[in-house]
Amino acid sequence: MDKKMLLSSAKLLNQVSENAVNEYAQKSEQLIAKMNALMLDRADIDNLVGEDNRNMMTDNHSNHVRFIASILKNNNSVVLVETVLWVFRAYRSHGFKTNYWAAQLNFWILVLKEILTAESYKEIYPYYEWMQINIPIFVKVSNENLEASNSMH
Repeated sequence: MDKKMLLSSAKLLNQVSENAVNEYAQKSEQLIAKMNALMLDRADIDNLVGEDNRNMMTDNHSNHVRFIASILKNNNSVVLVETVLWVFRAYRSHGFKTNYWAAQLNFWILVLKEILTAESYKEIYPYYEWMQINIPIFVKVSNENLEASNSMH
């Protein structure tokens, strides 16, 4: 289980329709607002994101929607994998726990199902499922990268 596996599995994600991309983009503010509300209501939020990182988390949710909208429009497995790995490394270095992504992706899936049409949800869900299923691999690969960069210092 490594980066090559992430890339090969990401290549299996289907390009979504223009309608699904447009709906995701048009409803992005709704998605972000609902996501932020759900995450900020969690009793364990500071344990997940670290102290004083709530604003960073909400910024991440906005960045997430913009990034996923671009991936949905122009499917690129290399950009998807590299960016998710970068996110895992960068946010963990600021105190985010790996459990954050499991909680976050569970809520994204609920929010998407609630806000998007059934047709768009069906097309977009596989991207979120792929990220969710691969959390352990993202953690492992980002750990290896963090350890390698720390050993250089």
